[in-house]
Amino acid sequence: MDLLLTYLKKFFARIDWLLFASAILLSFAGMATMNSFSGDSYFFQRQVWVLIFSVFVFFVLSFFDFRFLRKTGVVVGIFLGILSLLFLLFAVGTISKGAQSWFRLGSLSLQPAEFAKLALIILLSKYFSRRHIEIANIRHILVSGLYAFILFIFVALQPDFGSAVIIFCIWLGMVLVSGLSKKHLLAVVAVGVIAFAILWVGVFQPYQKHRIVNFINPLADIRGTGYNAYQAMIAVGSGQIMGKGIGYGTQSKLQFLPEYQTDFIFAAFAEEWGFVGVIVFFIILSVLIFRILSNSIHGATNFEVLFGLGLAIYFIAHILINIGMNIGIMPVTGVTVPFMSYGGSHMLTEFIGLGILMGMRGYRRMAHKDSIKNEIVGI
Repeated sequence: MDLLLTYLKKFFARIDWLLFASAILLSFAGMATMNSFSGDSYFFQRQVWVLIFSVFVFFVLSFFDFRFLRKTGVVVGIFLGILSLLFLLFAVGTISKGAQSWFRLGSLSLQPAEFAKLALIILLSKYFSRRHIEIANIRHILVSGLYAFILFIFVALQPDFGSAVIIFCIWLGMVLVSGLSKKHLLAVVAVGVIAFAILWVGVFQPYQKHRIVNFINPLADIRGTGYNAYQAMIAVGSGQIMGKGIGYGTQSKLQFLPEYQTDFIFAAFAEEWGFVGVIVFFIILSVLIFRILSNSIHGATNFEVLFGLGLAIYFIAHILINIGMNIGIMPVTGVTVPFMSYGGSHMLTEFIGLGILMGMRGYRRMAHKDSIKNEIVGI
C-alpha cells in the first residue's frame, strides 16, 4: 500500500496538471465546434480517438528520462529519420488538395511535416546548447539556418507552405532567444530582402507577381483566392459579444466557411462563442504558454531550457499565424490551431512535445525557495 501511494505521489508530482488541463480544454473546445456542424459527427468521433491516443502517449513519455536527447548521435538520427520520411513522401505519399504531404494506411494518415517541426526544436536545442560560449559567431546563424532550410525546402516542395513557415518561425525564434548576434541576423535578413527585390524587378513574370500579391492580400480577390479569408472574417464578426450558440454558426453550418474543422476553426469557434468565448480561449492559451515557459526555465541544462522555449515558440507561431489569417491580416497558409483543429498528426505532435517536457520536468533543477514562494500558478 505504501509503495502504491509513493508511486502515485511521484506520478502526480511529475505532471504539470495546469498545463495538461489547458491542452485538454482547448481540445474539447475544438471538438465541440466540430460536433456542431455535421449530422453524423464524423470529425468529432475521429478526433475523440485521436485525443485519447495522444493523451496516452503524453503520459507514457512523461516517465521517460530524456537526457539521451543530448547525445549527438541520437539527434542526428532523428533529423535523418525525418528527412527520410519527407523524401519518401515524393515517392509514395498521397496527394490531397494539391499537396503530397501524407502517408495513408487505410483510414489512417500521417503527416511527417508535423513531426519535422518537433525534430527541428530538438536539433536546434542541441546545437545552441553546446555553443553558448561562442554563440555570437555568425557561423552559427548560417549552420543552424542550413538545418532549418533543408527541412523548409522539403516541406515547401510538397507544397505545404504553412508548415514551411512554421519551420522558419521556429528557427528565427530560437535564434533570437539563444543569444546569437542580432547584427548578424539582421545582415542575413537584409541579404534575403535584397535577393527578393532583385527577383521581383528582373526575374518574376507578371503572372508570378500577381500570385504573390494575391497571397499577401487575399481580400483583394474575395471571389477567388480570398474567398476563404473573407468568409472567416464574416464568421468572426457575426459572433458579436455572446456568440450564436453551439450549433448555430450559420457561416460554418451552412458551409459558407470552408475548412471549418482545420484552418478556420477559430473563426467557427468565434462565431458560436462570441467575444466572451474568444477571451476565455486566449486566457487558456496564455496559461498553456506560461506553464511551458515556467517548466523550461528550471531545465536541468541549456538543452532542456532551449527545448521548452522552442516548444513555446512553436505554439505561439501556430496561434498568431492561424488567428491572423482568420481575421484577414495574414495570408492563408493552412496553419492549424494547436489542439483545436481537426487532425491526428498535429495533435499527436503537440502532446509528444508536452510529454517530453514533462519527462524533462522529472529531473529539472529545483527552484530557489524564494522563487517557489512567488510561484502562484501550478504545482
